Parts: sequence; C-alpha cells; structure tokens
Amino acid sequence: MMYLDNAATSAKKPIGVYLTLMSNTIFKSGNAGRGAHKKSMDAVRAIVDTQDSIARLFNIKSPQNIVFTQNATYALNTAIFGTVRDGGHVVVTSMEHNSVLRPVYILGNYTVVKADRTGYVHPKSVEKAIRDDTKLIVCTHASNVCGTIQPVCEIGQIAKKHGIPFLVDAAQTAGCTVVDAEKMNADMIAFSGHKGLMGPLGTGGLYIKDPDSVFPLAAGGTGSNSESIIQPQFMPDKFHSGTMNTPAIAALNSGVKYILRYSVKAVSEYEGELAARFRENLMNMRGVKIYGSGESLATVAFNITGFDSAETFERLDGRAAVRSGYHCAPLAHRTLGTSRTGAVRVSFGLFNHIREVDKMTDIVYEISKNSKG
Repeated sequence: MMYLDNAATSAKKPIGVYLTLMSNTIFKSGNAGRGAHKKSMDAVRAIVDTQDSIARLFNIKSPQNIVFTQNATYALNTAIFGTVRDGGHVVVTSMEHNSVLRPVYILGNYTVVKADRTGYVHPKSVEKAIRDDTKLIVCTHASNVCGTIQPVCEIGQIAKKHGIPFLVDAAQTAGCTVVDAEKMNADMIAFSGHKGLMGPLGTGGLYIKDPDSVFPLAAGGTGSNSESIIQPQFMPDKFHSGTMNTPAIAALNSGVKYILRYSVKAVSEYEGELAARFRENLMNMRGVKIYGSGESLATVAFNITGFDSAETFERLDGRAAVRSGYHCAPLAHRTLGTSRTGAVRVSFGLFNHIREVDKMTDIVYEISKNSKG
C-alpha cells in the first residue's frame, strides 16, 4: 500500500530517528533535571541540543524559549489559554484546525476571518477584524485540508503594528517550507514534531518570544526550585512540568538535523514537484474537482463528482493510505464548499516517489470513470 498521508504524520523517518529513539530509551533513561548524575545531565543536554536545532531551523534567537509538548494541539492550547486567560478577543481564520477553533470556542469571544474559496486569507480582512479588546491573532501557516499557504508575514506585520501577539500554527509547514520567526513577526509558533520534522509521534512544541506574557497550562515538578511551591518563571522550566519524553525529543533532534542537512528548500522543491504533477494530472480528468490554490504545500484535496469523500476512499480498496472526511477543520470545508461531501486528501512527503504519483493518478482515473457525474 502506498503511504500518501504525510499531512497526518510522516510514517517513514530517517534511520537516525529510529536508532536515536531506541538507544535513548534503552541506554539513556535519565530524567532531565532530576539529579546531577550523568544520566540526568545527558537528558538535559538532549533537550538543549534539540532546542538549538529547532532554533536554527526557525531562525529563533533565543533557543531556551522553545518548549516541548506532546503535540501541536497542546502547544496551541498553551498559547491560546495562556495569553487570553484573563479575557479578551481573539481573531482566527476559517482555515484553522480544531486545535485552534475549539479553544477559542471555549473562551467565547472571537471573530473568524473567512478565507476565499481557494482557502487563502487576505491580510486586510484580518486587520478589519481587530477590535480594541483583541488580545491575540492566530493563523495557520498552511491549511491541513488543501495545503494553501497563508500570508503569515503580512499578517504578522499587521499584528505588530497594532501591538497584538501573533500565534502561527506551523504544524503542517515545519520542515516542509521555510518557517522564519523573525520574518513572520511571530510572537509564538506551535509546531508538530512527527510530520515534516520527521520526529516520533507524541512530539511537538511551542516557541514563545515573550515568556512573561504567557501563563503555563500546567504546573508541577520541574526539577528546579524544588524548595518552592511557586512555578519557576525562567525558561524552559516555566512550561516543562513533569517528566519530559526525552528519548522522543532526542529522536526529534535527529529528524530536525536531517532536514537541516537536506535543507528545507530542497524538501519543499521535491515535495512540491510531486504535488504539482499530481494536481496537473487531476486537472485533466473529467469529473474530478480540486480544492485550494497553486501556492500550497504538497497536499492535494479533491473529490470525484457523484461520490462523497468516504465513497471515493472505499473505492481505493486499500491501495493507498490517504485521508477522507473533514480533517478536524469544519470551517475550512465550509470555506471550500465541501461541507456536505468532505474531501479526499493526498499529501506527499520526502520519501514518496514520482512512480507513486502516477500510480495514484491511475487509481483516481479508474474511479472517476465509474463516477455518477
């Protein structure tokens, strides 16, 4: 079976990721910050080294301001609830994942900026949504449904002009396209470790430019200031409560270093070529509708006339691992016009090949010939 669901997770990783995860689990089982012995200090170094690698990748000047979480969802919740805990208005877009939409729904005071039918968010629309009580602007770097890349640099400039913190959801883009904290004027960047960064499942993180402005989502043991019941206020301990998953963080570092060696530009170009070929192939098929814009990640969302996305998925008959449905992004589907049908999402990764593009093209063509359109 072809694996074409890299937007969910990169199933195949560089060999160094597996070896690092295994060796750190078996032979380096120290608990970071819980003692001054070698195993504990090795664990601390593994975390610091991973911070340094991600800082290089994202052009972050203060590596200690990168904190690790179990996923991008936890990172986004930390950023949203930690910034707006005392109330205030939040601006989000219609292309956001439920990891953003559900927290702001709980808070209750938010405005959704609607993207156009290609999934593109216009910066001026974001600016128009700003109010006197706006405390946070959140925007996904790229849609997890159709891959459309958002103008986060321009939105970041708007946020900076109005003095409002700007949170970028880079779950889909980290490792796949350039994420530059400085150019984005990003106050916070949430990222997933197990997708484009090639790390293990259960890894993610959050960059916080001004840690004093964000309240931690959890409090507890940090290994530092143990004599006090007050949560440490220095980084990263302020947000690192409890035992860290150090073997997975070390393995994430291996994945990030692989991307740094390969270069994000090379990854983006290679994956983009695969997606462009597939998108062009589908455009030439009768009864196949593609969603999104040309400025996108290696993610292609489509439907076949007469079938909803679940029916198309069934007709794949296990030949390809793709995702159909609503992708935890209901407002994105409303924006794209797929609320009733969902969409089939094919997402290419670094370890896919052109022959898989052509094979998937043949499968879609076969299904489309039997469509009701």
